[in-house]
Amino acid sequence: MFNRIILIGNLTKDPEVRYTPGGTPVATMRLAVTSKYKQGDEVKDDTLFIDAVVFGRQAESCGHYLSKGNPVLVEGRLRERKWETDGVQKNKVEVIASNVRFLPKREQRPARTEGTDSADTTPPEEITDLEPF
Repeated sequence: MFNRIILIGNLTKDPEVRYTPGGTPVATMRLAVTSKYKQGDEVKDDTLFIDAVVFGRQAESCGHYLSKGNPVLVEGRLRERKWETDGVQKNKVEVIASNVRFLPKREQRPARTEGTDSADTTPPEEITDLEPF
């Protein structure tokens, strides 16, 4: 079986760092991951809110350096948690992160002027299979 996921999104709140009884740091983060799709002539956004759990030194780094709105790349595996509250079965899918990369914030780009070629100074909007992360 193969269980691997890579997400790029923005944090919806500051990471929460807690410690297990054994002293292991655990950070929980909530990401907003947006996909664009076209419906007729209109481009629409579909945003998913996904929880990620990070352990160890990466958890401490996330708690120290990340805050609401920061873009991050999260690699890991999916895990489903099930529990019961007041007789109601509940479940939640979350990412158990094996790697978290801090991404730079998008800066305001200057307006393009006609005849200006900014292809060599502006990074591409999307990452292709040929480009490294």
